Amino acid sequence: MKYTFLVLVLFAFTSTLTAQQVSPLTRSYLAPVKILKQEGRITNPERLLLPGNGQADLSGNPLCFMKPGAYIMLDYGREIHGGLQLVAGASPQNRPVKLRVRFGESVSEAMSEIEPKQNATNDHAMRDMIVEVPSYGKLEVGNTGFRFIRIDVVDEKDQLPLKEARAISVYRDIPYVGSFRCSDEKLNRIWQTAAYTVHLNMQEYLWDGIKRDRLVWLGDMHPEVATINAVFGAHEVVPLSLDLTRDITPLPRYMNGISAYSLWWIIIQRDWYQYSGDKQYLQQQHTYLKELLKHLRTKIGADNQEKLDGTRFLDWPSSEDPQAVHAGLQSLLLMSMDAGAQLAAVLNDPTLASLCQDAAARLRKHTPDHHQSKQAAALLALAKLAPAQKMNTEVLSVGGVKNYSTFYGYYMLQAKALAGDYKGAMNDIRTYWGAMLDLGATTFWEDFNMDWLPNASRIDTFVLPGQKDIHGDYGAYCYKGFRHSLCHGWASGPAPWLTEHVLGITVAAPGCKIIKIKPHLGDLSFAEGTFPTPHGIVRVRHERLANGGIKTTAKGPAGVKLLVD
Repeated sequence: MKYTFLVLVLFAFTSTLTAQQVSPLTRSYLAPVKILKQEGRITNPERLLLPGNGQADLSGNPLCFMKPGAYIMLDYGREIHGGLQLVAGASPQNRPVKLRVRFGESVSEAMSEIEPKQNATNDHAMRDMIVEVPSYGKLEVGNTGFRFIRIDVVDEKDQLPLKEARAISVYRDIPYVGSFRCSDEKLNRIWQTAAYTVHLNMQEYLWDGIKRDRLVWLGDMHPEVATINAVFGAHEVVPLSLDLTRDITPLPRYMNGISAYSLWWIIIQRDWYQYSGDKQYLQQQHTYLKELLKHLRTKIGADNQEKLDGTRFLDWPSSEDPQAVHAGLQSLLLMSMDAGAQLAAVLNDPTLASLCQDAAARLRKHTPDHHQSKQAAALLALAKLAPAQKMNTEVLSVGGVKNYSTFYGYYMLQAKALAGDYKGAMNDIRTYWGAMLDLGATTFWEDFNMDWLPNASRIDTFVLPGQKDIHGDYGAYCYKGFRHSLCHGWASGPAPWLTEHVLGITVAAPGCKIIKIKPHLGDLSFAEGTFPTPHGIVRVRHERLANGGIKTTAKGPAGVKLLVD
């Protein structure tokens, strides 16, 4: 009887655990790598640089003592998503000690006040707060994106005996299956930084930023999904995020309120099917996809021009140019109709396929002016509404990376590749994304403008007199000053671009059953890497020969046919 009762209790307990939601995220801990600054009376601050165990103890080992009014600035070495764990010894009066904790993606942000001048805020994530640390205890605080932390003792009567100040890194513990390495170390660092930027944003869902924009933005997802496919393989966070946004966006509403973002949803669905080969998942989208495409067809005017309503948006830098936005939306609507026709064929829906083909044919009858916008020119080329070489010569290559953007820079690079300008695209990656690395970036930013460079500070140093604060003094639209996110997934385009065009890996059949390999080394002497597929890993290496030719070796798993050009 007692045994039966125990079994029933254990069964009920297990069932309760099963019903709970279990986080897919992992926590790890990092001690700071450097003390950047300290002021006031602080003894033994180097104690905080030692690895900790998260446990207060009675060992009597020396602690870091911070007196009232003192502060310390800590650098954890790289951008992190998560919070801070403080482990304290016994305060002299045996009571909690009041602290102020400030998180920052840059040194200057961690030093800033909550005020409108440089737009330091607690919007989206708390980064500036007053907390109390228990005597002989532990406190965990914060859930944001950061690299730097400033800790102030604001208690007027008591000192803080601090044993540890460990960063809590919260992330998905997944391997980097894809890889890229070449003879240019800067390109290697850019690929790895782009991959890491997206990795941090792979939380419960696929976010765009880990400090601000901790949301699923469908348009922003497109380069992120390309990066995930190239680095991590077919990961659950992609369909989870696509479905979340679908389910909270009943038609005829647009995803995130932006008409282009519903277009990107269609394009991502096509790209995801091409990569994963998951027809069962695609079939689950059939009803919504059909109704969305039927609705979008009504947004083509009698003059064959797009008439999309909702928020008309490509990216922020192009947002004040309605002609450029029109050219971009005409292109995106055409691209989504082409994608819809391809998906309809897979779904064996000839009526939907015909609807999409007719809509695409109408849209091809109107080619808007690019208005000297690199965003518009790139999309016109990718939609084949304008010749890629012409767009590259007239717009994309003018002024180098002037007027690039971190989001649409991916499509500018893709259009340059379509024009055959691989060397120019590689130089643009080095110059534009490389400049962020030169400023101390360990993840890529929401936006970046080359005009910000003269006399600019690095993000990992204090701003010197006469210098411009690269974080606090710049930015525009919704990302002015410190509100500017320094870890934004939409900026990851160089990783999939380098994999696709330098390694030359293109998925040529659904589920990666056929992979085409056609490298473009530009000025590189070699390039090598791996590419994850649902069947296993494809490995390639390209070496430039003395006669200028390229020697390629490639190996793939069973079930994947490699076509080497």
